[in-house]
Amino acid sequence: MEISFPALANKIPTEADAYLFLEEMRWHGKPVCPHCGSIDKHYFLKPRNGVSRETSTGKQTQRRLWKCSACRRQFSVLTGTVMHRSKVPVRTWLFVAFEFASSKNGVSAREIERKYRLHTDTAWTLCHRLREAMRLGPYGALLSGTIVADEVYIGGKPWNKHQQGRTEKLRPGRKAGGPSATPVFSFLHRESGEVRSLVINATTTAVLGNVLSAHVDMAASTLWTDKAHPYMPIGRRFGLHEFVDHLHREYVKTNGMTTNAIEGYFSQLKRSIDGTHHHVTARYLGRYLDEFDFRYSTCETSDGDRMERMLRQSAGRRLAA
Repeated sequence: MEISFPALANKIPTEADAYLFLEEMRWHGKPVCPHCGSIDKHYFLKPRNGVSRETSTGKQTQRRLWKCSACRRQFSVLTGTVMHRSKVPVRTWLFVAFEFASSKNGVSAREIERKYRLHTDTAWTLCHRLREAMRLGPYGALLSGTIVADEVYIGGKPWNKHQQGRTEKLRPGRKAGGPSATPVFSFLHRESGEVRSLVINATTTAVLGNVLSAHVDMAASTLWTDKAHPYMPIGRRFGLHEFVDHLHREYVKTNGMTTNAIEGYFSQLKRSIDGTHHHVTARYLGRYLDEFDFRYSTCETSDGDRMERMLRQSAGRRLAA
């Protein structure tokens, strides 16, 4: 679906229109009861005045309510999704969701706070709920094919920290990855273009091998990496292991084997974190990885289709603490 921000604003001039637009994106005209899963056993609860209904607090709302004939429970298009029990207008949710789907470098909570006149905590929570909706998975069968893998450290270099914040003495020139940096492991499935990233506690053979074995059918796949030592034992578990030697300025082999694709993903990730978010703690880094994995894996689709997929997979997901 091709859509732009002005077109989206024209489609949802009111809150009722926003509900209709979200229902079409999630349900495609076939509402599904989130309580019992019924599809055809439901009916729309039309407001008495035809426009809005009164809430328990006396306020008027344009929220569209449905009632399931099977379980006799009421629901809306927001029930059971990341937007469940949110007091933020649905129009705002849709506008921010489109920004997340279309902004290659991401959007910061501070920017959402300023543009939509939200409280700081509300904007922060809204952004993390959308990142939960962007999370890929649950995964089915193991991947098979060509896997490009590499690791990166997210965070400042220890020797750039103020001396009072250092936990050990470091000298310039030491590789990044001290106590202030968080290791991230990513691998790209070349056939589908899907990338998966995880925060790990160490870049050892055991840790990297366990991650790959949980996602990849090793015997039926080919592994492309650099010549880092942890990958050598892992590569023997694959059908074929090829690597480039960056120390000797080898980046692309004659047969086309390279790790440039996953390194390009890291480049985009690090520039976006530095330029848009400036700082991401290790506790919430996984959610930002979900966001960038989702956009990279769906980069061949339009912004509207990416937004629709995000909203459709938001069901059954609630923001964890």
